[in-house]
Amino acid sequence: MSKKKDIFGDDIEESKDFASFEELFAQSEKGLDRKLRVGDDIRGEILSIGKEEAFVSTGTPVDGLILTKDLLDENKEVKYKVGDVIDCVVTAFKNGEIRLSKRGSKNATTDSLEDAFDMELPVEGRVTETCNGGFRVNVQGKTAFCPISQIDLKFATDANEYVGKKFEFLITQMDKRNMVVSRRRLLEIQRAENEGTFMLKHQPGALLDGKIVRIERFGAFVELEAGIEGLIHVSELGWSRIHDPHEVVSIGQSVTVKLLKTEELDGKLKISLSLKQADGEGNPWLQVPQKFPVGTVVKGKVEKKEVYGLFVNIAPGVTGLLPKSKWRDSVDASQFENKKRGDEVTVQVDQILFEEKKISLGLPGEVEDASWKQHTAANSGFGSLGDAFKNLNIKPK
Repeated sequence: MSKKKDIFGDDIEESKDFASFEELFAQSEKGLDRKLRVGDDIRGEILSIGKEEAFVSTGTPVDGLILTKDLLDENKEVKYKVGDVIDCVVTAFKNGEIRLSKRGSKNATTDSLEDAFDMELPVEGRVTETCNGGFRVNVQGKTAFCPISQIDLKFATDANEYVGKKFEFLITQMDKRNMVVSRRRLLEIQRAENEGTFMLKHQPGALLDGKIVRIERFGAFVELEAGIEGLIHVSELGWSRIHDPHEVVSIGQSVTVKLLKTEELDGKLKISLSLKQADGEGNPWLQVPQKFPVGTVVKGKVEKKEVYGLFVNIAPGVTGLLPKSKWRDSVDASQFENKKRGDEVTVQVDQILFEEKKISLGLPGEVEDASWKQHTAANSGFGSLGDAFKNLNIKPK
């Protein structure tokens, strides 16, 4: 495609953000009689960047003012340049100026706490001390109260661990004399956003890394991401029967788990995980084809009895089914009928369905079948039929 030339024959470089320019131009036309309000979202071009403040076009005759520190990156350096287009939110109107903050900025600044309260924007505060029922928090030089139930998602067992630290809060109540803030409400909003992202990013069957953060009698909770926890039910902790999760995991332990299911219950995300299905060297099924090939005779213990057969555990984490049809007509049928949990039984591996992690068992073959002739010869005064004729010295004609 040929480039456009100016009157001197030089190339004219077209803006890479031509679509953005058209959008801004259209916005400026509409904005001649547009009236902005606190909380409105706007997309504007950075017009200038000063040491303390920067100016952004608003699509109205009046440009907006944003604090330069709102444009800094993690290294405290300005990450934008004049001409860049950014998303902002209107925070206030003061002295004929339109005050802005960058949309999505973790440290969105407001000119007043009233604006932050009205717009539900986070403010930074430092916990100065504990008090009756909660904490005193310094927010922009003013003292606020944070109930102990609102300082974290979990119950604060040690209130002193929060003193002296800076956090972000939402202002939940404000009048001339009192200000109440909540960190918990902000964390809940952030968690909901993180949960939505998590569900889009991870599908059932995915392998995830996490850390054990809590252990209950019914299982262990794993922190997968900041604010995102899943449960490994006790039945999914190991291939053998586990009575106490502490037998397998400990708090702070790093684990790799398999995502089984995600679902919303009562507005909360429930994540089901499995440690045993994450596979690895500890998975006993990986050794089944080599350790128990078809035809192997092995002793096991009855794990469960059903009307259709016996479930027999032949190794830690490896259980097979001995169908009733396999022993119903045997001479030992009554013995199998009376088997109960924990009883020992000798079985033979008949079939392995590796992908389904199933083993079909049967009764061992008659090991004496191949030796009945020797047994007969050893316990009688006669040998084989040929020997009998030989002893009679009868020669064929």
